[in-house]
Amino acid sequence: MVTRKDIFTYTEDNYGVTPEYTFSSYPKYAVLKNRQGKWFGLVMNVPKEKLGLPGKEEVDVLDVKVDPELSSILRSKPGYLPAYHMNKEHWLSIVLNQETDAANLFQLLDGSYQTVIKD
Repeated sequence: MVTRKDIFTYTEDNYGVTPEYTFSSYPKYAVLKNRQGKWFGLVMNVPKEKLGLPGKEEVDVLDVKVDPELSSILRSKPGYLPAYHMNKEHWLSIVLNQETDAANLFQLLDGSYQTVIKD
């Protein structure tokens, strides 16, 4: 299972990026920004029902920026959802649970980082 801590360790080790907690009303929401201040990731705790999932408990998700075609393909798989809190065409939410594929998640995070560098 990929955790918030795993994501934050990965971004610090690979990009020198630490999470920023910018939402006072949502103190656990962590923004990941590149050196130019562009967001490439957002880690949130969201009630499952707001994601269209069964249950009321909260689940951690990672939002990453992806190509719309890739997003469409991934959303057909369990654990990949239209982005919560972000543009649903260009962002994707990944549920962090036991079924999360760490290699794929970190590859998508790398792609998101590279995408915002080009923007």
